[in-house]
Amino acid sequence: MSRIVVLGGGESGVGAAVLAKVKGLDVFLSDNGNISAGYKSILEKWNVPYEEGKHSEELILNASEVVKSPGIPEKAPMVKAVREKGIPVISEIEFAGRYTDAKTICITGSNGKTTTTTLIYEMLRQGGFNVGLAGNIGESFALAVATKKYDWYVIELSSFQLDGMYDFKADIGILMNITPDHLDRYEYKLQNYVNSKFRILQNQGKNDTFIYCGDDPITLQNIGRYELPMETEPFSVKKRDGQKAWLDNGIIHVDGGSGEPFVIKTSELQIKGIHNTYDVMAATLAALKAGVAQDSISKTLKGFAGVEHRLEPCGEIDGVLYVNDSKATNVDSVWYALESMERPVVWIAGGTDKGNDYGALDSLVKQKVKSLVCMGVNNEKLKIFFSGKIPVADTHSLEEAMSAAVKMAVRGDVVLLSPACASFDLFKNYEDRGEKFKAWVKTHAK
Repeated sequence: MSRIVVLGGGESGVGAAVLAKVKGLDVFLSDNGNISAGYKSILEKWNVPYEEGKHSEELILNASEVVKSPGIPEKAPMVKAVREKGIPVISEIEFAGRYTDAKTICITGSNGKTTTTTLIYEMLRQGGFNVGLAGNIGESFALAVATKKYDWYVIELSSFQLDGMYDFKADIGILMNITPDHLDRYEYKLQNYVNSKFRILQNQGKNDTFIYCGDDPITLQNIGRYELPMETEPFSVKKRDGQKAWLDNGIIHVDGGSGEPFVIKTSELQIKGIHNTYDVMAATLAALKAGVAQDSISKTLKGFAGVEHRLEPCGEIDGVLYVNDSKATNVDSVWYALESMERPVVWIAGGTDKGNDYGALDSLVKQKVKSLVCMGVNNEKLKIFFSGKIPVADTHSLEEAMSAAVKMAVRGDVVLLSPACASFDLFKNYEDRGEKFKAWVKTHAK
């Protein structure tokens, strides 16, 4: 019997462990930290043996295969030990893909993944499809495969998940864009990160579809390195030869390949800004390819108000609007956030820097930002870059940051939490950061 060892006791790892149990495999889960009470209860319900607070080599290095959670870096000592023993290491997505015949729509990119993924899922769901939402959003793919039966899965994929995928194939693969991100996990080499993103193409054949942004320079610089036997569907804000979706005078056009092109006015959408236009085009291309009716797509788009922690208005206090953009964990996400702002901005940023280059924000910061509140354990990089350009406050907790923002903001301004960094210095994750920000606003709005 194959022995599956799962490293990591979060959503991904627990889902993989449950799936292994369901399939009758010898499974063991190990987490070097603490496992939450909720995930422990799932493991115990399924009688999955586990350990926390340590990695026991004698229980791990006898594995036939290791399923590694995406948050665990390759440089972790136990991962190195597993590699040295020659034990295959795969992702939970790769593992789950072996046990389902469902069609998959897989979305990756540095920015826009979550909105695009959510839109596609809602288009299929409201169109009457038997569809599951999985990956970096929703429940783990493995847990869904273990406990449910869907005909379609819409899966958000990070570069870390793609790194552990080998035989898995996306029926419809989407690459939103590539901008420098997570470089601390890729030896600070952009090409390593680019190569990970392009793994979305692997194993695709002539009956599959690849949707990508025809305006993204890094994607265009690299796409010529790959054979493309699948159908390709680029999208752009400009109409060019070969584009399958484009923007013209405030109207989004999408050529689904059969029947009349789909059209919708940007004024009919609740989600605004050029970044959301890209998301809408990619999602619509995928939904049309899957066979969703145009009227269902139109209804979904007109009713969609956005995703949590992405440019999410939280309320006003004394005429100041507070916006939670905690999901903006890289520079490019912040660029799109600032580009969409119509009020003077008090910008809250900072956290765990992933090798950011803040130069891309210079011109927008000059146009849009009146002051910066740095929030993090170590704010030196942010402070050095923006000092002398705009007023900068140095804070090291949410309370300190909000106090500084209140002093800097006046009626008519917006306080924008758009960190450009990971959250792990002060918070559990970006969701925790966003929830605490929203809780502060709710409390003080009273």
